[in-house]
Amino acid sequence: MKTLLLALALSFPAALAQDFNTDVHTQPAPQTSQRTQANAALEAHDFERALKLLTPLAAASPKDARLLYDLGSAQDALDQTSAAEQSYRTAIADESTFAEPQVALGLLLARAGRFDDARATFLAATKLSASDAALRARAWRALARLDAKSHPADSSAELLEALKLSPETPDDTLLTAQLAQATPGNSADAEAAYRHLLATRPDDPAASAALAHLLLAQKRPTEAEPILVAALDRAQGKTPEAVALMEQLHQAQPQDANVTRLLADLYLDAGADAKAEPLLTRLAAQDPKNTDLAEDRARALIHLKRFPEAQSVLAPLVAQPALFPTSADLGQMAGELAFVCTQNNDPFGALHAINVRATVLPTSVSILFLTAISQDKLHHTKLAQQAYREFLAASNGSNPDEEFEAQHRLVALEHSK
Repeated sequence: MKTLLLALALSFPAALAQDFNTDVHTQPAPQTSQRTQANAALEAHDFERALKLLTPLAAASPKDARLLYDLGSAQDALDQTSAAEQSYRTAIADESTFAEPQVALGLLLARAGRFDDARATFLAATKLSASDAALRARAWRALARLDAKSHPADSSAELLEALKLSPETPDDTLLTAQLAQATPGNSADAEAAYRHLLATRPDDPAASAALAHLLLAQKRPTEAEPILVAALDRAQGKTPEAVALMEQLHQAQPQDANVTRLLADLYLDAGADAKAEPLLTRLAAQDPKNTDLAEDRARALIHLKRFPEAQSVLAPLVAQPALFPTSADLGQMAGELAFVCTQNNDPFGALHAINVRATVLPTSVSILFLTAISQDKLHHTKLAQQAYREFLAASNGSNPDEEFEAQHRLVALEHSK
């Protein structure tokens, strides 16, 4: 997993683009009605309308740098990357001191992974003395984030240049801490920066995770634990934030089974079964008789449509009823095994699982349907007909697709006599 520093370095363009776009269209009002409408469309983020209005205007005024910049902004927002790059470059060529397209072009290049070109573009923007200080500060910050992983010393110097031009932001503090953490011998400075950031922005999951990671790396778990507990409490109902936090902790403690289990649970809650399943597989290897763990792993495999693997997880446990805390737990897993066996075209396995379930739980509509189709596959005509009829009576319109299939099969079975 990428470190937090790498993630920030690679994700900075979109965040900076959002920050940059908050006030880029502050030029004097356009003179023509069409240009006024285009500017209003940009402000309203109606980029398709803006593009429709700006395209003929730019064709009629190919040397209007600000118009070309507006056109590039609309194209950029619509992911027309090549066209936006051309518009930005033409605007820069027509007005070399115009900083807005320089910064916008740098962000576009960085998002495209053309980091060397982006760095050169940002650096050019920082040297435009005619541009306002806030805009040059954004260019310096963009450079700092771009260089954070590969050139941390340069990144620190670039961030200092930004701070000369505008006040420090919480993101600046976070970057300062990350740069200090990446520099040998600077862990104390990193810790101080993280704690300062959390004092002003206690809900920041990235800062919480990073400080906890730092403390754990220094073998100070008793200090890290309350930070993590508080951060997870704040992240309740905010799955992406909780996942980001636990990913950082898991990176710091990959062998901790409790941390791994919690991260797997968060992945399951987020619907990220492909990420949860390998973690659950590793945990299951360490605790092969844990039925809760096996059930979560099987459900992830079912969602991933890896039914043979799910059957291989469930069948050995259903065969050992003594492993389950309650009879209802056994019945629940047996029902899931019946479904998986049906998906694997194993009617014998499905019926065996259904029989196990029947010893501890009453039948259900879904189990009646699985029974019917399993008996049908085995050509047990009378048993299949009986199960289909019981299913239709119990379902009574609540499962229209399955009811249609059951009615169709009853007709077919009647004609096969």
